[in-house]
Amino acid sequence: MRILLHTCCGPCSIFPVKILRSEGFEVTGFFYTDNIHPYTECFKRQTTLVDYASQIDLPLILKEGYDLEGFLRKMAFNESNRCLICYRERLGTVAAVAAKNGFDAFSTTLLYSKFQNHDAIHSLGEKIGLEIGVSFVYRDFRVGWKEGVQTSKQLGMYRQQYCGCIYSEKERYFNSRLKKGSN
Repeated sequence: MRILLHTCCGPCSIFPVKILRSEGFEVTGFFYTDNIHPYTECFKRQTTLVDYASQIDLPLILKEGYDLEGFLRKMAFNESNRCLICYRERLGTVAAVAAKNGFDAFSTTLLYSKFQNHDAIHSLGEKIGLEIGVSFVYRDFRVGWKEGVQTSKQLGMYRQQYCGCIYSEKERYFNSRLKKGSN
């Protein structure tokens, strides 16, 4: 069974790819760019993923372009729902690419992160899969969190410090600075 796996980065792909392959899936990765800011961060993540994919013979499809403006337009005045909007964008895109390219199913490495809303991802994945006509494969990859972190460190992979969007970057760096009491 061929599955297209949305891959947000190299480190987060380690455990999901391992598990899906062990279940007999023929895995291809899909890298989505528009939500990762700034572009230098997007480039670091993409480079790390491409390097890792070549080490484990993981075919990759890289989303063309970098629609920062489109992403920001969708988020403007919707900041409180930004994660749901972002999940929908990424899952909808990977499902459409899966359908167009004859994949049997799609999934996402977002299900590896203990920081993401699994119920929302699961629900949206199922809904989008039905709409587009490609099965969504849900797995709770969080059980492999420590293993993935350890492996990524052993491999010397670039490990990002925030989800990817400019809002999560602000939460990570600006809010942590405020908590320390700096100006």
